[in-house]
Parts: sequence; C-alpha cells; structure tokens
Amino acid sequence: MLYQCPICHHSLQLDDRVWCCSNHHQFDRAKEGYVNLMPVQHKKSKNPGDNQMMMQARRQFLDAGYYQPLRDAIYSLLDKSLSDHQNTKRLLDIGCGEGYYTGFLAENLSSHHTVQVHGLDIAKGAIRAAAKRYPAASFCVASSHRLPFADDSMDGVLRIYAPCKAQELSRVIKSGGFIVAVTPAPRHLIQLKGLIYQTPQPHEDIEEQIEGFHCIQQQRLSYNLTLSGEQAVNLLQMTPFAWKASEQLIQQLAEMSEFHCEADFYIRLYQK
Repeated sequence: MLYQCPICHHSLQLDDRVWCCSNHHQFDRAKEGYVNLMPVQHKKSKNPGDNQMMMQARRQFLDAGYYQPLRDAIYSLLDKSLSDHQNTKRLLDIGCGEGYYTGFLAENLSSHHTVQVHGLDIAKGAIRAAAKRYPAASFCVASSHRLPFADDSMDGVLRIYAPCKAQELSRVIKSGGFIVAVTPAPRHLIQLKGLIYQTPQPHEDIEEQIEGFHCIQQQRLSYNLTLSGEQAVNLLQMTPFAWKASEQLIQQLAEMSEFHCEADFYIRLYQK
C-alpha cells in the first residue's frame, strides 16, 4: 500500500482493520473504509476543514449538476493524460471534500484504464461522507501540506483550489507525472462577490507557477448559472465570501426567485 505513517514516514500496512508501521504507530480503518492520518499534534483546531453546514451546502449544489461541465472537462483531460493503458495508474484528489469529483473519476476512468483513485481532505466529516458514498475510491483524512504517500507513488494529482506545497507534489508524483489544477478565472462568481463588496474585483489573471513542473496545456471554461435562492445560498456557503455575509444578506439571497452569476475556471495541466 502507498500510505506512509504521518509520524515517522515509514510505510503503513493494513492488519485486519488497523494500519500500522514498523515503529508500531497505529491508525484505525473506519467502518466506512477511510483512514484518519491526521495526528492530533498536526491539527490547528479540534475539527479542521469545512464544517457540516458547508459540506451539506456543497453536496446539494454539486448534486444539482451546476459544476458538471467542470467535472466533465476534468474527466476528459485525465482520460487523455492516462495514455498507458497497460499499467495501473494512481491518482490523488487533494482537498477532495465530500468526493464529488473523486468518486466520479474512480467510477468512470476504470472503464478505460486500470486506475486507483485516492481522495484526501483535512475535514473528517467530509471524508466519512465520501467514503460511505463512493466505495470505488480510497479516502484518508490528512493535510495537503503533509501528504501521507510514498515518494514517486502517484501518476497524477487533481487539485481544485486546494493549497499544497510544491515540494510535496514533486515528492509524490512520478517523473513524467502530472497535475491538473483548477483555479478561478477573472470573472468567476463576480456577481456573488458583488453582494459582499461595493466594488468587486475580478480574480487575478496570473498563471500559477509550480516549482518542478511546467504547464503544457490551459483551458478556460466559462458559462452562466441560473440558481434558485436556496442554491445561491448553498453556493455562497461553499466560498470564503460566506464569512463576510450578514444574516440579512443570506436571507435576502434565499428569498430570490432566481440568481444569475458566472462560472469561470482555468484548468491547467502541468507535467513533472
């Protein structure tokens, strides 16, 4: 197995329902199938990551299909990038949340490739929900800054907004492997920003540089969203804007019959 002990970095082996290393550090395999590789000393809060309300909002919004164009574009890019159909390929979705993209990739890439898909997130509740819903993928609770995987163990990494140190990406991704990175393009959710700020500014139009990798492909995906008030609130709860939104604003948004805004993404393919 690819997991590393987050304490001593030795390989972990599954013994019945317990992951353990040669130094006898142990991590229980939950009944849903995931493993928690986030030691208490690595946490900055008791329950890091998205809370239950944010997770439920994201699940309702994504299940309604509003980001399906993004999901399908990611799938198409990964399908083409996994050119060798003979050997088993390993993919990691960093910051996978409740597993919307991870589960879809695990279920659908397997029809064309021999593939193992892993999802990682810092939020235990999100990983529990993901593991319960998407058994085709493997999930763990861990920090994206301390990836609990062996050196040169991944063929590719999917990173949707999630922060991760370039050194860690370079360590776990094989030579010739790739990163699919999704970032907001200039007009992403600009109308939602307009509810929070008097003069909403577009996202910076700067190509991210990842040390040890070079960008070999870029795609901009833009389309319009028409949301009910309820789904507009769900979208708000998925974003950092939620921390600045007043209860009055959330109520006003919920009472709207329709809310129109733009989805605007950059999808970039980097190679090591």
